[in-house]
Amino acid sequence: MIPDPNFGWTGTVGEVILGATRSEGGTRSRSYRIGGGTTLPFMEKDTAARPPLIAFEICDDPRYWSPIVNEYCGDLIHDPAAWAKTAETAYGADLVRLCLTSTKQRDFSDIATLGKTTESVLTGTALPLIIEGSNEPKIDSEVFQKCGETGQGERLLLGTAEAGRYRSIAAAALAYNHAIIAQSPIDINLAKQLNILLKEIGISRDHIVIDPYTGALGYGFEYTYSAMERIRFSALKGDTDLAMPMICAPSDSLTIKEVREADAGSRDAMAVEWEFTTSLAAAVAGAEIVCVRHPLTVKRLKEAFYGLNTRTGGA
Repeated sequence: MIPDPNFGWTGTVGEVILGATRSEGGTRSRSYRIGGGTTLPFMEKDTAARPPLIAFEICDDPRYWSPIVNEYCGDLIHDPAAWAKTAETAYGADLVRLCLTSTKQRDFSDIATLGKTTESVLTGTALPLIIEGSNEPKIDSEVFQKCGETGQGERLLLGTAEAGRYRSIAAAALAYNHAIIAQSPIDINLAKQLNILLKEIGISRDHIVIDPYTGALGYGFEYTYSAMERIRFSALKGDTDLAMPMICAPSDSLTIKEVREADAGSRDAMAVEWEFTTSLAAAVAGAEIVCVRHPLTVKRLKEAFYGLNTRTGGA
């Protein structure tokens, strides 16, 4: 067992609750309280320490998804509800992240369908849900309003708020009591500034999850790691404007050259290796949630997290 280092830290990472069970007014099979750390990841002596959560990403329009994942998952990619259920029952995910890729279509306006898709996914899986919206300022307000309303009572995690566009998502989160992903471009000062802006318009600390933006390993992740480390250190030193849990999406690893150009027989292995390695590094840097797209990555991460926690005295 590695001894717990004494750095003289007095701060604690704030907690955010995701998902709501029936007793809490929702329909999820479980809810998660993320955050609460008082030291570096995988160094807690507390035997109740929870390993990072793994969110499996699905989408509503596979034309904008990784062809490697599309091929591996087969017909599931055309049925988000069934895909979400499989992520829960077969892949072993802790959460599902629904990416509304259909909004990438030119002049998209079918907001009603987004609500139906969200509802079907909530019916398909009992896991807590993360929803990644349009990333298009022209329709953000309608997208988040519809998804927030559809998921009312479920304590969703809505993404993504950025410095240039955060009011629409904040309005939906406030109206329907959801949490927000606050993303900044690998910069601790910009992360802090965005958190302050969100708090100024009414979003409380316990509804904010920081996304420092994740580059793939070998493609900028070293900058992400450094920013995450500084964010975690600041939180533990008592900076409440940075004392929020973190989420990372190493799924972008599937777009890098080494994965795209791998031989057909090794593409899955290459994709999993890159996604796994980037995800593990993000978890060590302090991510409470890592988001992945390849089903085989989930199992490898579960085994790695268990091994690290067992080795250091956690759960």
